[in-house]
Amino acid sequence: MTQAEPGTTGLMWVEVAYAKPDQQVILKVNVPDDATAQTAIDASGILERFPDIDLEKQKIGIFSRLVALNQRLQPRDRVEIYRPLLADPKAARRERAAKEEA
Repeated sequence: MTQAEPGTTGLMWVEVAYAKPDQQVILKVNVPDDATAQTAIDASGILERFPDIDLEKQKIGIFSRLVALNQRLQPRDRVEIYRPLLADPKAARRERAAKEEA
């Protein structure tokens, strides 16, 4: 996709973000005004960069609010792809507390 200047009629800038424990990537992409989260993800090339992303299993959001892939975007939205949790945060907290008491 060609990169037009921000404010060009019919196009808008958005970001696509993905983080791994050792790496965080935020890609700026120019998409049509009627773009969805899926459109931005596809345009960013992030799926090729991180082939481990599985959008059928992983959740996505816009600024920490969960959304569907067909969510329409607004200018300057940040589409975030979330990794699955490896451990239940509450269980991990309980384990840490138990170790501190021992």
